[in-house]
Amino acid sequence: MAGGANEPTLEFTPTWVLAVVCTVTVVISLAVERFLHYAGKYLKKRNQKPLFDALQKIKEELMLLGFISLLLALFQDRIGEIRISVEHVDKWLPCEKNAKIATDEHSNTTAGSDKVTKLSISQIFISLSLSLLVEISSKVPLLSQTALHHLHIFIFVLAAVHVVFCALTILCGGAQIRRWKRWEDAIQKEEFDPEEALPSKFTNVQDHTFIRGRFIGIGKNLSILSWVHSFIKQFYGSVTRSDYTTLRLGFITAHCRGNPKFNFHKYMIRALEADFKKVVGISWYLWLFVVVFLLVNVAGWHAYFWISFIPLTLLLVVGTKLEHVITRLAQDVAQRHIAIAGDLIVQPSDDHFWFHRPRLILVLIHIILFQNSFELAFLLFVLIRYKLNSCMTREIHFIIPRLVIRVFVQLLCSYSTLHLYAIVTQMGTSFKKAIFDEHIQQGLVGWAQQAKKNNNLRKRATDGSSVQTGSKQGLVGVELTKNGGDRTATGGVEAQEIKQSPSPTSTTSSKTQTLAKTWS
Repeated sequence: MAGGANEPTLEFTPTWVLAVVCTVTVVISLAVERFLHYAGKYLKKRNQKPLFDALQKIKEELMLLGFISLLLALFQDRIGEIRISVEHVDKWLPCEKNAKIATDEHSNTTAGSDKVTKLSISQIFISLSLSLLVEISSKVPLLSQTALHHLHIFIFVLAAVHVVFCALTILCGGAQIRRWKRWEDAIQKEEFDPEEALPSKFTNVQDHTFIRGRFIGIGKNLSILSWVHSFIKQFYGSVTRSDYTTLRLGFITAHCRGNPKFNFHKYMIRALEADFKKVVGISWYLWLFVVVFLLVNVAGWHAYFWISFIPLTLLLVVGTKLEHVITRLAQDVAQRHIAIAGDLIVQPSDDHFWFHRPRLILVLIHIILFQNSFELAFLLFVLIRYKLNSCMTREIHFIIPRLVIRVFVQLLCSYSTLHLYAIVTQMGTSFKKAIFDEHIQQGLVGWAQQAKKNNNLRKRATDGSSVQTGSKQGLVGVELTKNGGDRTATGGVEAQEIKQSPSPTSTTSSKTQTLAKTWS
């Protein structure tokens, strides 16, 4: 892409060079394609449908990147033909031009200085004046081919780093969640009938481990202390066994009362794998972030240093909120009861989440991971492409804090925030479709689509019959008017009764429509 006008074209390139380059490119492309293909077959064989969907999402992102690459390759000459004034090029630069000149002068040897001393003062003045006039009157390309080539590489590095770090985050977080399996196995081994045990057992709420760990005695009614406690709690012991047992029982009581042996751990794993498909993708608003980040990378602003605090702040806020949801569940029980019959049961509700939407937490985690990936990808790209000689990497006192923040965000999200999200977001009013096995999900989705289709057909039939009934009533009304006023009044009453009488299928239709919207 960065070639000049005097370089040989395809007509004068040796055929063996073309063959070698094409062979290497095709072999690498086919190897990647076959790897993704067999990875998909392996996931389908292991019945890992959510991870297979995530792999398909990665393929879609690769296709999008390929299309972006094609556009940049096709329009590179057109972009180079667009000329703008030098005055506009000298503004909003990532590196100041005097820094580039200083770098070039430092890299040059002192041999050039001997030639300068031989020039007279008049010759120096004339050469500077001519160069200034040429610079003012000339036009420069909107984007050089070298800069376009570097932008091309950076986009690929960004996508690759985002996919890799999202996968590492999910794997590390999933490993933390799988450690809870021993808690689930211990609960499953307890053999008792909950219906018989509940009336014969009383629990002192204040002495319960879950309440004592979350509903602290000092300042328990002060909201600010509960938020401070939640902020600190996310760094150590974010989810204890009493938390897991109590939240699990609350979920089963609210959504699976008829199945007390429901495997809550497997459900969380399936739900997390399904969410991985959304996290690994690059949504449109994330591409908007890329444009904004590239825009504000101006010399002297140190924008990337200040931007690095955004994902850190968001992550701490999200972790504090998730811990506070558990604290709120404990407070609701402790403030209403002193002792209860049976086990301690919390009440899941969307009211504990921002805007009554638990899924908003996943969007924030998606933004946090992408911003973190962008920062790491940019540093990696600059170090590989420009080494340490670039002005963007010369200020070490700004680079080191950014790297420390990136690593801290990655570790905290992997080992604390992600598994907090996995269990706390189940404390909403509704449940996810991962609660059912794959074959049941497919059956329910098919049923919902068929029910929606039948409901639309029934609605059309009802509308058609009402139109026909209205036309018949109009004819009867005209006929009654001819025969007398009394009969006309009677016909009007009958028409009114027919209009107000509900359809016998209205109640059933509304219920079917609600279920169809839920699963379609």
